[in-house]
Amino acid sequence: AHAIVTGVGPIAATLMGFAGGAAAGAVSGFLTTKLHIPDLLTGILTMTGLYSVNLFIMGKANISLIGTVKTVFNLVDSGDATTTGIIIGAIVVAIVIGILVFFFHTEMGLAAAAVGNNQNMAAANGINNDAMKIIIYMLSNGLIALSGSLMAQTNGYADLSMGIGTIVIALAAIIISEILLRSVPLWARLLMIIVGAVIYRLIIAVVLDLGVDPNYLRFFYALMLTIFLSLPLLKKKLQLMTIRHGNRRQARIVQAQMQAAKTDSMRTHAGDQQKEV
Repeated sequence: AHAIVTGVGPIAATLMGFAGGAAAGAVSGFLTTKLHIPDLLTGILTMTGLYSVNLFIMGKANISLIGTVKTVFNLVDSGDATTTGIIIGAIVVAIVIGILVFFFHTEMGLAAAAVGNNQNMAAANGINNDAMKIIIYMLSNGLIALSGSLMAQTNGYADLSMGIGTIVIALAAIIISEILLRSVPLWARLLMIIVGAVIYRLIIAVVLDLGVDPNYLRFFYALMLTIFLSLPLLKKKLQLMTIRHGNRRQARIVQAQMQAAKTDSMRTHAGDQQKEV
């Protein structure tokens, strides 16, 4: 937002936002890999420090973009703000998914995925775990900053507190996508994260339509996140119950078959004895 206000083009300013997020990710990666600070504390430390950094760059807590500057959403003239947002959002999503799919099919991307799956095995194959972690931190935080820059431009302002609670939406979207589709191509899983975010927002819209006080939304955020986090466990337990039920049913069938075979054998043996008599 500060770059756009100072005259930088909207696309260049958006890319600068990505670069700033990547730099923050590099700091988080360094704290985790080199100083061995736990991941959660690393995120808290980085966010705490970035609050002051953002305030220093912006010069104030809020910057308005309405009616004074050109944003990326002014590049498409559809006549409707919602339609324009959908078009720009779809273009950005397609570009990001394409880049991520390409990246995770490269040698570096495969190495990063290997570190995410099994660090010990990755290290045994000569992969530098720390370097891969820093790269993934930079990529993920860069994408978060990219989303933030687009959010500021579509809302028409940038505020220091506007990102609070966004992690809840991100976690819920990922969990919903994992529940909806598994064992599908990477591009489909990435796309389903977008679908998961839309579903989450629809649920919030339904809650508001029911007349719930907006001041209580944080409670529903926490409640929904708890439900979504527990869904994989509930799904696993349901699968285990189904398997156990199937095994018991199969065991009863086998037992009945064995009993029937035993009865037939006894009848045959009794018939043979009668014939001998």
